[in-house]
Amino acid sequence: MYKIGLVGLKASIEQILDLSDEYKHELEFILFPYVQTEEVENIVIEHHPHVHAWLFSGPLPYEIAKKTLGTDKIMVHVPATESGFYKSFLEMIYEQGKIIEHLSMDTMSSNNIGEEALSQLNIKIPTIYTKVFELDVDSNELLHFHLDLWNKGKTEGALSCFPSVCEALRENGIPAYRMSMSKMEIRQTLRILSEKVKTSYFKDTQIGVEIIEVEFFNRVAEEMKTPYHLQYLELRLKEMLIQMGEKINGSVSEKGNGRYMIFSSRGAIEREIISLEATVQKLAFEADTTVAVGIGFGDTAYSAEINAFRAIQHSKEMKKREIVIVQDDGKIVESPGKQNELQYASRTQNDILIEKLKKGNISVKTYKKISAIIQKMGWRDFTTKDLATHLEMTERNVRRIVTDMCEVDLAQCVGKEAYATRGRPSNIYRLL
Repeated sequence: MYKIGLVGLKASIEQILDLSDEYKHELEFILFPYVQTEEVENIVIEHHPHVHAWLFSGPLPYEIAKKTLGTDKIMVHVPATESGFYKSFLEMIYEQGKIIEHLSMDTMSSNNIGEEALSQLNIKIPTIYTKVFELDVDSNELLHFHLDLWNKGKTEGALSCFPSVCEALRENGIPAYRMSMSKMEIRQTLRILSEKVKTSYFKDTQIGVEIIEVEFFNRVAEEMKTPYHLQYLELRLKEMLIQMGEKINGSVSEKGNGRYMIFSSRGAIEREIISLEATVQKLAFEADTTVAVGIGFGDTAYSAEINAFRAIQHSKEMKKREIVIVQDDGKIVESPGKQNELQYASRTQNDILIEKLKKGNISVKTYKKISAIIQKMGWRDFTTKDLATHLEMTERNVRRIVTDMCEVDLAQCVGKEAYATRGRPSNIYRLL
C-alpha cells in the first residue's frame, strides 16, 4: 500500500476523504491539515521521507511544496478550474437573488480563471476586479483589496481562495464566497494520483546498469613504476566501486582495461546519483585521468545494458565527461541532479519533423538537444555563439547546423546583433 501525504485545510481534506473509498486498498492517506499556508513548508520537509507521494488540496500549497522540496517525487494537487468559479458564482447569485454585475476576486497568477470562465457563457460578462497573488501572499493584503473596492461601491460581492478572507469579509457584511473544489475535480485528481503512483513504482523497479570507465587506462598502466603499483591502484578503484555498489544494493562486475559495470534497480540508482558523482571524482583523482559514466534503464537487463552503452558513448563525447542517462523511452539526461541538468528525447514519431531533419541532414538527437537548451535557458532568440557554448561545439559547426535548420524551416534568421563588435555582427535566430 502506498502512503500518500494529504495536505490541505481541514474542510478540504474531509472533502477529499469522502470520495477516496475506491482507493482504500491501494492508497493510505496520512493527513496533514494546516491553518496557515506558512505551515506547508515545515510539513513537507519533516514528512517527505515517510511518504510515497503528496496530494495537495489546491495549487497554492502544491506550489509552496514544490519550491521547498525541489524534487520530482510524485506531487499532485486538485486544480483550480472553471467549475470551482461557476460553483461560487452561482451561490452568490442565488443568495443575493439577483444577477451580479460587479465583483472582486483573488487568484494565483498561474490559475487566473475568472474572466476565462465567464467568456465561455453566453451572458453579459460582469466587471471583475482581480487581485493576482504569488506564493508569498499576505492574506491581509487580499482582505484590504476586497474591502477597499466594496467601501468604494465598486462591487456587489467577493470571491476568494482563502476561507479566512471570506470569513473576515462576511463579518464586515460583505457577501463573500470561497472558490472551492468540486467532486469532479477531486475524483479526477485521485485517478491521476493512483496512475502516477503505479507508474512510478514500475519505473522504480526497472533494471538499471551503470558503466564506469576509467579512460586511457593503458596510458595509466604504462606510467606505473611496477606491476604492483598498478595492482594496488586497481584494488583502490575497485574498493570505491564496491562501496558504491553496496549503497545501491548492486552487483559490481569488472570488465577489464578500466571498465566496470554495476547492476541495480532504477530507483536505487536515481536516489544515489549524488553519491555516484562523488565516487567518480575520487576515481578520477586516484587514477589521474578522466572517468566516463553511462547509465541505462530498461525493462530487461539486455535493454538496460544497451542503453548504458549508448549513454557512456555520449558521455565520452562530452568535454567535461558528465554522467549521462539513457532511459527506457530513449530520453537522454545529461548531468542528472546538477543545476545544469538537461533532458531531451532522442526519438520522434512526428513524420513531418523526421522528413525535415532528413532533408537537412540533422540528427533527431541534435535537434532535440538544441530545443531543450533554448527552452531551459529561456531564450526567445539566440545566436550561434550562445548555442556553441552549451553544445560544446565550435561556433562554425553550430552555424552550419543552424543554417541547415533554416533551410528546412525549423529555424529562421530574425535579425542581427545591434551592438557593434569587431568583424561582422552575428545573426539572431529563432526556432519555428
